[in-house]
Order: sequence, then C-alpha cells, then structure tokens
Amino acid sequence: MELWDIYDENKKLTGRTMERNDWNMKDGDFHLTVLGAIKRKDGKYLITKRAMDKEWAPGAWEIPGGGVRAGESSEEAVKREIREETGIDVSEADGGYVFTYKRVNPEEKNNYFVDVYSFEIDFRDDEVKAQEDETSGFAIVGIEEIREQASKGQFLHYDSIKRIFE
Repeated sequence: MELWDIYDENKKLTGRTMERNDWNMKDGDFHLTVLGAIKRKDGKYLITKRAMDKEWAPGAWEIPGGGVRAGESSEEAVKREIREETGIDVSEADGGYVFTYKRVNPEEKNNYFVDVYSFEIDFRDDEVKAQEDETSGFAIVGIEEIREQASKGQFLHYDSIKRIFE
C-alpha cells in the first residue's frame, strides 16, 4: 500500500497521510504530485504516451510524473518517476524545480499541488526504456509537435505547464 502525505491549502504538511488514489479528501486537504520535462541538448523533449488501459486519459501524451510518496520530497519523487517511466536518470542533469500550481476539485474530493520540474540531459533514443504498465510508448519531439498535440487535446496538462516549453 502506497501512502501520500496530506498538505493544507498553503502546501504545509499536516502530519496525516492517505492511501494512494483514495479520492475521499476533506475540504482543505491536498496531496502533492510532480511532473518532469526532459529536454535534450538538441532542444527536443522526451514525452510518453499513456497506456490504453489507464482509467483516465488513455492514449494521451504527457511528460513523466506521478504522486509523491509519504516522507518523500518532490525532487526525489520526480527523479524516481522519470527513472521508472523512462529509464533516464536525471540526478546529474541540468535544471530542476520551476514552479508549482494548485488544483481544487471539491466535487471529486481530489485537491492537489503539482511541482513542475525541467531537466536538460543528453540521451540516445535507445536509452529510453518506457515503463510498459504505465506507457504505450514514447517520442522525442520538438516544441512544435507538443503544441500541435495540445491544440488537439492530446497532450495532458499543457495549459498548466506550457511555460516550461517556452
């Protein structure tokens, strides 16, 4: 069982935890997630395609990310998620934390913060090992393709994170 820390509306730890994806949060409770863009020195980005059996947004394109485990920092979480989902180790990469955004969804009982990171590192296509149970593949693309996918509603979180691509 994976546990997530619960934060208050100011992103301060409450000392309480919740089970992963237990969407029964109280008003004012938040959990923390991360997203991490991976850019090569040639200006192209590594993006992943969500597995088709995902409950939410199957087949959509995104950057790696996920939930921050209880006791884990967001930086530890984003590096773990990137390594798990892509096989790329960004621990020595340039870049890091860029900004945080907040979503309040009282009807879904799912309030969360998203810490957004951007890393730059050289890697070859054959070094990418997409996580099979999370993704149905990956692509190395320029910002134009990301924008095109976003305009078609096929790239998740774009409006919230687009500034990392500019």
